[in-house]
Amino acid sequence: MPIVAAAIEVLDGVASVPRDDWNALVADESPFLEWEWLASLEQAGCVGERTGWLPRPLVVRENGRIVAACPLYEKHHSEGEFVFDWGWADAAQRAGIDYYPKLLVGIPFTPVTGARFLAAPADLPRVRDLLAGVLEELCGEQQFSSVHVNFCRPPDVEALTARGWLHRVGYQYQWRNEGFRTFDDYLGALRAKRRNQVRRERRALAEQGVDIRALVGADVPADAAPLAYKLYRATVDSNPWGQRYLTRRVFEIVFERWRDRLCLVLARRGGEVVAGTVNVQKGDVLYGRYWGAFEDLRFLHFNVCYYAAIEHCIAAGLARFEPGAGGEFKHLRGFDATATHSVHWIRDRRFRDAVRDYLKRERAAVADQIEWYAESTSRKRDSGE
Repeated sequence: MPIVAAAIEVLDGVASVPRDDWNALVADESPFLEWEWLASLEQAGCVGERTGWLPRPLVVRENGRIVAACPLYEKHHSEGEFVFDWGWADAAQRAGIDYYPKLLVGIPFTPVTGARFLAAPADLPRVRDLLAGVLEELCGEQQFSSVHVNFCRPPDVEALTARGWLHRVGYQYQWRNEGFRTFDDYLGALRAKRRNQVRRERRALAEQGVDIRALVGADVPADAAPLAYKLYRATVDSNPWGQRYLTRRVFEIVFERWRDRLCLVLARRGGEVVAGTVNVQKGDVLYGRYWGAFEDLRFLHFNVCYYAAIEHCIAAGLARFEPGAGGEFKHLRGFDATATHSVHWIRDRRFRDAVRDYLKRERAAVADQIEWYAESTSRKRDSGE
């Protein structure tokens, strides 16, 4: 297919693309790339001029048919990205360089790795190169300082760094199912100290009269959106770093049109919901997203967000659980430090050289951290505890 001769457009939002056309490009990729998630964010006012996230998806058409795309946003700040570049913005300002606006290829408010250039597998290398060139041109023509492709996959890193883009590495804690058939199998894979700790935390919550259940797809109550939003608000409004990125309306839309992707974990005491978390499920992966609690009970967070999710993954035969960014305490419960990747194109050459030097040092430091976590695993070593 002669992709290089196709027409390329910058649109005002994913919602303007027919749902089936967009999702055909996403296929088995991350659920957060799907039309239902991205269009819902637009239609509920979570992204747009008011929030400083202006949707600018790129689409490639051939004979009027969309054959490739990428989720692109014009950004006027660095909130909600989870690959933090505030230090770069400060350095640019000191050097007299306007850092904003910039371009971001990624998913708003969602630190989940996935495809960032969407096309049929056979066309992907050409599409990636084609759209990378368009993004570089946009920086020059419209005076964007930079383009950032966040939480991308290694093939994107390899292809874009060959064009002179800069590679950044971070890490998240992720849980992997090692063929566990029961929750006790998972516990048996932990060192004795950590295994006993998990048992104490589960027992302590049960002694407080808390019952936890995971509801998936059609079992998620159709009217659960207001409750999910209240749980979300309980977290973001109680933390000094919390940002209310999502609106009540997006919960309503998502619970209506995307319920088959949801896994709602609810904790009840005396029949009343005291905490819960909204997760997203696709293929063999569970993604932890929005947690909240109405009561401050000991070990409630660990049980609802992690142990219940692990138990669900084992029961459903899921291979991986990605609970999101942050949280060293996850490592203590058998989650591995897993590398994440982003690539960056910076228009100003002097600034680009300075960032390149910084990233070289940062990558080495992150590699050392990941290695330390691997050596300090909470799971049993081959030789025993």
